[in-house]
Amino acid sequence: MVKLSPDTATGGFVSYRYYANEVSGFSFNHIGGADGGDLTNLLTMATTGPLHTYWEGKPGTGYQSSFSKQSEAASAGYYAVTFDDYKIRAEATAAPHSGILRFTFPENGQSRIQVDLAHRSDGTSLHQTVKVTDDHTIEGKVDCPWQGGGWRFGKTSYTLYYHMEFSKPFTKVGAWSATLPPIWSDMKVPYHSIGKGVNAPDFVKACQNAQVIPGCREKEGQHIGFYSEFSTRPNEVVMVKAGISYVSIEGARANLAAEIPDWDFDHVHQLARDSWAKALKGLSVEGGTEDHKKIFYSALYRAMLFPQIFADVDGSYPGGDHKPHQSSTFTNRTLFSGWDDYRSAYPLLTLVAPSVINDQINSMVSLADLNGTHDFTRWEIMGCYSGIMTGNPEVVVINDAWQKGIRNFDSEKAYEYSANTTDSDGNGKLGYSRGSIAETFDYGVDEWNVSQFAAALGKKDDAAKYQQWSLSYKNLFDPKQAWTYDAAGTDAKPEWKGWFRVKDGNGNFEPWLGLTSPMGGRESSVYETGWTAYNDVPELINLLGGKELFAAKLDDFFTRSPDYSKWNAHLASPDPIAGKSWSRAYNNPGNEPTELIVYLFNRAGAPWLTQKWVLDEEQVYTTGPDGVPGDDDVGQLSAWYVLSAIGLAQVCPGDPRFEIFTPLFDKITLNFDPKYAKGKSFTITAKNNSPGNPYIQSATLNGQPLNRCWLNYGEITAGGTLDLVLGPQPNKSWGVE
Repeated sequence: MVKLSPDTATGGFVSYRYYANEVSGFSFNHIGGADGGDLTNLLTMATTGPLHTYWEGKPGTGYQSSFSKQSEAASAGYYAVTFDDYKIRAEATAAPHSGILRFTFPENGQSRIQVDLAHRSDGTSLHQTVKVTDDHTIEGKVDCPWQGGGWRFGKTSYTLYYHMEFSKPFTKVGAWSATLPPIWSDMKVPYHSIGKGVNAPDFVKACQNAQVIPGCREKEGQHIGFYSEFSTRPNEVVMVKAGISYVSIEGARANLAAEIPDWDFDHVHQLARDSWAKALKGLSVEGGTEDHKKIFYSALYRAMLFPQIFADVDGSYPGGDHKPHQSSTFTNRTLFSGWDDYRSAYPLLTLVAPSVINDQINSMVSLADLNGTHDFTRWEIMGCYSGIMTGNPEVVVINDAWQKGIRNFDSEKAYEYSANTTDSDGNGKLGYSRGSIAETFDYGVDEWNVSQFAAALGKKDDAAKYQQWSLSYKNLFDPKQAWTYDAAGTDAKPEWKGWFRVKDGNGNFEPWLGLTSPMGGRESSVYETGWTAYNDVPELINLLGGKELFAAKLDDFFTRSPDYSKWNAHLASPDPIAGKSWSRAYNNPGNEPTELIVYLFNRAGAPWLTQKWVLDEEQVYTTGPDGVPGDDDVGQLSAWYVLSAIGLAQVCPGDPRFEIFTPLFDKITLNFDPKYAKGKSFTITAKNNSPGNPYIQSATLNGQPLNRCWLNYGEITAGGTLDLVLGPQPNKSWGVE
């Protein structure tokens, strides 16, 4: 629940930028790596000198401080930086529901800790309260309605409750309160609808000119903050700790008491390290380069940050009916980046943290039940349905879990809500999605998953219906369409014919604009999208001419893609914080639509090409600040890297088949949760592993020859060893069974 982290870019949706040289404080909750912002509440800052009530401004006019990169330190469960403007050393660590900050002050007669209670990423809270309850404690709440902005300007609303304690008793406290421009008081429309934002001059001026109220011990308002002021000796340490809850102040109080009862910062830090060490033991690697290990473990770390806890230590959580509920059988969680994460993040979690999968499914079923919709969203945040992106990815996560034996949830409700979701939003009405190839294909994967879930539950008629719907992608196939890459047809493969085209509402094909056209794609081109009928790969191969021709066409797709060895994000623009992305025409390792395509060579009888191109694609991940090739999207890109690096990945989540290809490491060990697996561990070894030996020559499973390029999830979790022998040239007879 708590992700206590520095905020260096407080006005937009990115809260921390590596290239920034100013920091505005530490907020207690964050979203990681998504193309949108929210949270970043309880922005806490240590300062000296005159009080400032806004984070930015000309030097000396805001409470932010400059810092040098050399003063930063970061590791699992710890971050530190020195505020150059105030000569204060700041350190942060966290527990699941609480966090603690340690500030080391210089000698100063006017030192303080201040908390901006209105702060919210890409928007603002529009109502806050604070109350001093004793000589070292404040409590209150932060209301973040959708009108204040936040996640993609959608209908995301939540209330955060906090209990915050200071190690230095209060001697001088106060509050500040800003009167925002009239539009912020309207509460009828979101701020962005009139082109306003938290960086708008009238908003900034209102915050900078906030009324300061010395001695104030209780306050509520539209835009308020709290401060405790004191004198400090040289190197005096003052700490702040807080528990948060989305249920109640009592919950926030109990969360802090349970996790950080004293002021032992180093102990909390050690517990955080121990917690991460335990979590990361689910997957370990040996061999490879040091850079590969750094990239791998940091990717695994990011992939395991979500879906994050939404419940208090006693199991209480905010339900979809906006009332508190409690569970002792699962931990309620939030931040389901469905369209992104169903592809790799959740398949990875089924291997290393299956209990989290149960938590997530129970959370989504509970939410759909209590909010009265009885269906699932494609992007959930803070108990709200944002509706961002396409498809119905939750139904994929549910079926994938069921097929793998992860079943500690109400299967009848999960199925009912999956069916409701699919019936209301999918390919059933027209037999395709009007104007969109991407939606048709996405819905097809979803519908196939519901069909499989229905069959598993004995619902034969439903299984047949959804299976038929899942084949809708074929209605967009034009066998006569020549392969032209551009609209003019100057770049073409005249010997190749047949691809997918957009249809209008009357069943007519829209004009052809070339394979690289974005028409009908979703953050993708026609060329990218047409490979993604993951639910029906054998028939997709047949449509495109059979295995040999399919592999040739797919190899063409990767051959035309960028040279990954020469690409790095910081080289894409002279502006180090400018947006960067791959061209949406060919394979794009920095975005989700193409991430699973590379594994399709295994299905086409050419596994050596999966081996080749996965290793090639992995080169875009580096150890530098631009080491992830795009928005991590709540861990998805990182999870893709982890699975690709261990040489096991699913083409179609919901189908428990994992493709085998060349790992980066000499030895990989998966350690299983005994509640969910028959075996204790599964080990993969790669003999002769080196950059000069990228191809699998042979394999054995538990000592027996293996000539297929895949394993079932059950074979993996039963435990055992997969031994691979690598070599410099493709063995085109291995893995083709």
